[in-house]
Amino acid sequence: METGSGIVMCCTFGDQNDIEWYQVHDLDLRVAIDESGHMTDLAGEYEGLHADEAGEVIVEDLDEAGALLDRRDITHTVNVHERCGTSVEFLVTEQWYIEMLDKTDEYLEIGREMDWSPEKMFTRYEHWVEGLQWDWLISRQRSSGIPFPVWYCEGCGEEVIAEKADLPVDPLSDDPPVDACPECGHDAFQPEDDVLDTWATSSLTPLVNAGWDWDDEAEEFTMERPELYRFDLRPQGHDIISFWLFHTLVKCYEHTGEVPFEETMINGHVLDENREKMSKSVGNVVEPEAVLEEFPVDATRYWAAGTAVGDDFPFKEKDLRAGEKLIRKLWNASKLVESLAPEPFPAEPGGGLRELDRWLLAELDAEVERLTELLDDRAFSKARDELRSFFWNTFCDDYLEIAKQREDDAAAYTLRTAHRRFLKLFAPLLAHVTEELWHDMYADAVDGATPEGVSLADGTSDSIHLADWPEPLGIEADRDAGTAATAVVGALRKYKSENQLPLTAALDAVEVYADVRGFEDDITGVMHVDDLAVHPDGDAPVETVITGIDLDYATIGPKYGDQVGDIEAALAQGEYKIDGDELHVASVTLVDDEFAVEEERQYQGEGELLQADDVVVIVRNEA
Repeated sequence: METGSGIVMCCTFGDQNDIEWYQVHDLDLRVAIDESGHMTDLAGEYEGLHADEAGEVIVEDLDEAGALLDRRDITHTVNVHERCGTSVEFLVTEQWYIEMLDKTDEYLEIGREMDWSPEKMFTRYEHWVEGLQWDWLISRQRSSGIPFPVWYCEGCGEEVIAEKADLPVDPLSDDPPVDACPECGHDAFQPEDDVLDTWATSSLTPLVNAGWDWDDEAEEFTMERPELYRFDLRPQGHDIISFWLFHTLVKCYEHTGEVPFEETMINGHVLDENREKMSKSVGNVVEPEAVLEEFPVDATRYWAAGTAVGDDFPFKEKDLRAGEKLIRKLWNASKLVESLAPEPFPAEPGGGLRELDRWLLAELDAEVERLTELLDDRAFSKARDELRSFFWNTFCDDYLEIAKQREDDAAAYTLRTAHRRFLKLFAPLLAHVTEELWHDMYADAVDGATPEGVSLADGTSDSIHLADWPEPLGIEADRDAGTAATAVVGALRKYKSENQLPLTAALDAVEVYADVRGFEDDITGVMHVDDLAVHPDGDAPVETVITGIDLDYATIGPKYGDQVGDIEAALAQGEYKIDGDELHVASVTLVDDEFAVEEERQYQGEGELLQADDVVVIVRNEA
């Protein structure tokens, strides 16, 4: 027959289709493989053979009988164990289930009631619920676990369930709650030897934490600590969204009518340095104990915060070393602050703050707002990097270097105020070193009393982790001018260093082409400038000249081939023209992604031009 017989093979069971057809068409159940994987008496002469061995013997028998037309390797999809790859056979056994297939729409809806960090992880939950094909199997055949409190009458099979007041019980060692079967009167019972699935019990954790239990007087389940429910956050890995998270939502929803969490935050997995999954069999596992023997625990926290929530990320020692350097920087800067401002809680000076002090605290206000927003959005890696950059560059390299040359109350107040806020900002990231610095520099100084002008949370002696999160102080300052002023100070400090001048050496004259008005005293006082001229709106007497043109050979090589030599020769002779984003050279036109222009600012007047970001600084010094 050219079109086939129309006959389809079905066994009970080979795959999921067989199971569905068996149920739909009410087929006879024929169990040919037992629980140990061996053939039953239905297999006739193959009884007792393991299924794999039986398959080989059957093929040999077919071949000997002349019934085997062909024999070749094929590739097809079969169910296998996720780790060892052993084929999975379906067996018919009695199990305990919780019905859920008729409520998948509800379970999708309760999943949407939570906030997801990141949002994309809800898709995994959604796909799992939409793809459910079985009710929730909650029984397991294991040697350990929480037992089902059930016995079966040996006479009629009636189930006898333990009384609530007697729980927990183990049917394998405890007697049933009745002497005789209430259905048939038989007095012998068979204990249930299955145990509960892990997810069937761990899904109760929110209810357990809230003290959810049966109340005999109320005759219902109540919560001893209802204020805990719903919980703010469930953190967990993405690999168990379909297990722990889904089953926790289902279990708690069915018991209480609401989801147990306001938000779920899904973390990724740690990979090896080549971004491969860690596996003991591969030998690429990094043991946490070994890491903590070499690095401070806060360095590992720094590394762990270095990726977007939900993303897998590689283990890299260089990131741990970066965290270690930050810890050292924070410690050294803290001790410098302590030496420059010995009083832990100095009062704001009556004469007010200098503009540079106000600038730093205003910049820190903006940083507090930014970091708070990032942390609220669970953008931990961005918060980490921005806080490190601001502390290292703006506070340590800019303000702290300037403050080292000041001995006034305004600098002391600013240093201590900023430092306390930095410790609080770093506390979630570097939990241990900030706690030690807090006790060393602030908590012990409070000694149960609240310093004047300092809030109780700011001066708490118990732990930095009990202190209030920083709020903006509301200090106003010309932040652009302050940033330009610190760039000027940085450039002058570098100038003195390169010319082997002490930082206290006087500079005859400095011209600044930027708006640093209000910060003149800071610049002259810190850098000892005799004559400072500020030109906030003036054009700087500098000229921007082209010093070279870099070609993108990966692009122009294949495109222009032999003409590349002519292009290079013309550039060397200066025979080219730049027109906007185009470079006309050697009879060809290069576009902006094929070349890059190198430029340099040059000054032909008296004195020396210093590089200070976008600020032009000219120094004239006779020393």
